[in-house]
Amino acid sequence: MKQIKHLSFMFLALILSVLMGCSKTDTADTVGTTGSATVRDVVADAVITAKVKAALVKEPTLKATDITVETKGGAVQLRGSAPSRADAERAAEVAKQVDGVKAVKNDLQVKSA
Repeated sequence: MKQIKHLSFMFLALILSVLMGCSKTDTADTVGTTGSATVRDVVADAVITAKVKAALVKEPTLKATDITVETKGGAVQLRGSAPSRADAERAAEVAKQVDGVKAVKNDLQVKSA
């Protein structure tokens, strides 16, 4: 369990390093050429994703490795599978409690036995 948490933080650090390398100091920290997302926004979403994943790992009833978390603009999407509808709903509740989460879209599928 500690190993998964450690890997999540290593992944976050890698993402942050890559994103910071994409930043242009002379142009108000925009990513890419579209200008639609700033480095700050992308980093904030990456931090939220990491916090949600860490919260899911801490939840004893959930199998966090079966859940994919994506964040855009503070809105979190959960995908993957859960053993029951109650577990899928619990995952959404855990995600909603994370600081910075504005909305949660729960696309978890219940595994059939």
